[in-house]
Amino acid sequence: MVLGVAGLSVGLALGGVVLLVALGWTLQRTVDEEAFRTADAVARLAAEDALPDPLPVAGGQLRVQVVDSAGRIRAASIDADRLVPMVRPDQLAGEGRRRTVVPGQRLGWQGPVRVVAVPAQAAGEPVTVLVGRSTVDVRHATQAARTVLLVAFPLLVGLLAVVAWRVVGATLRPVEALRSGAAEITGRDAADRLPVPASQDEIHRLAVTLNDMLDRLSAARARQRSFLADAAHELRSPLTNMRTELEVAQRLGDRSDWPAVAADLLVDTERLGRLVDDLLLLARLDEQPARPPGPPREAEPVELGGLLAEVAARRPGPRAAGTAVSGPGSPGSPVVPGSPGSPVVTVAAAGPAWTVGVPDELRRVLGNLADNAVRHARERIVLAVEPAVDGAYHLVTVTDDGPGIPAADRERVFRRFTRLDEGRARDAGGAGLGLAIVRELVRRGGGTVELADAGPGLVVRLRLPLLPEPD
Repeated sequence: MVLGVAGLSVGLALGGVVLLVALGWTLQRTVDEEAFRTADAVARLAAEDALPDPLPVAGGQLRVQVVDSAGRIRAASIDADRLVPMVRPDQLAGEGRRRTVVPGQRLGWQGPVRVVAVPAQAAGEPVTVLVGRSTVDVRHATQAARTVLLVAFPLLVGLLAVVAWRVVGATLRPVEALRSGAAEITGRDAADRLPVPASQDEIHRLAVTLNDMLDRLSAARARQRSFLADAAHELRSPLTNMRTELEVAQRLGDRSDWPAVAADLLVDTERLGRLVDDLLLLARLDEQPARPPGPPREAEPVELGGLLAEVAARRPGPRAAGTAVSGPGSPGSPVVPGSPGSPVVTVAAAGPAWTVGVPDELRRVLGNLADNAVRHARERIVLAVEPAVDGAYHLVTVTDDGPGIPAADRERVFRRFTRLDEGRARDAGGAGLGLAIVRELVRRGGGTVELADAGPGLVVRLRLPLLPEPD
């Protein structure tokens, strides 16, 4: 308010000064024009040798003299001096139309007098027509305007300051309400929100935006609490199994089968290690800033056919009888031996398929999908890659002939710690993080992942950015 009122006062003061200067200049110009019109009329009479005596003037504000080259007054108006010219003899010398200011005492007037001089001819002799006009009324007009401005401007500034104070106060009142509401938010109640003013203005939009931010923060806190609860539950299960096995073995004493106990503990330890690795990976992905569009800095060309063959060869699966690997990565390579009765893993690639990405991340994505397929497939698993129809992405599919996933649950399974009932019954090693990691890594690499029916079974479709085959 202080800055606004000070700026307003300076602006009004400058405007007042400009107004007074413009008013004085305009009034003075009017006086000069009136004096020159009278002088021109008298000069025409002198040129026609028709000067009356006394000279006629309009009103009592003008005094006219016609002076010859010797300084004698040839004619004058009724109230003008007939002996002494209005200007000194040295001021009469010169050519052209001139104007000057003389003291009013010389002419019997108060204040300065504006005198204009116009050359003329009378009876063939050069003369000068002098017209004097008092500037008292101009001075009175400017003084009256200055007085009005000095009185009106402070009142106007005070009135505008009061109005601005009320308007600014009314404008900032919703901001104060937002501040008070923000001070009362503790974060314990998810329903805490800021008051939204009824006016449809910037403050209303600010309140709506802040409430949206509070909703996002509340949802993030809820996800974090759920994540912590699920992580604690999943970590508790292998720890409980390990503790139970050790307590039983301790009670049995020498009768315990310590090699079997060690094998069971090793299985639980591996499961615990995988779970911790997945949790750390998700935590790192959450902490990393969002990548700009395009491949990351550490990305490099990757041939998908060879990567699929590598993933298939390393994962015969817990029930795998063998893994048949075919395609350009390793054509006609033998079946990887496994336990009888498990599904056969096949790799199919139409040709070299190059993408750009981080090899470890792509290997993690395909490995997680292959692990899920091995857990749920009955007889066969097909890992395939082919160019997409639009020519901008490679289409990587992981197909199994297992029970599949209902359409209503295909989006839910990408959430963290989500396992369907069928998965909980058949899968004792997963924690529901594999597909969540897959979606996050694929999204950060510029691709997409979706689930679809495969007749009997499920197909996972990955769209990975296409890279022209290098030379």
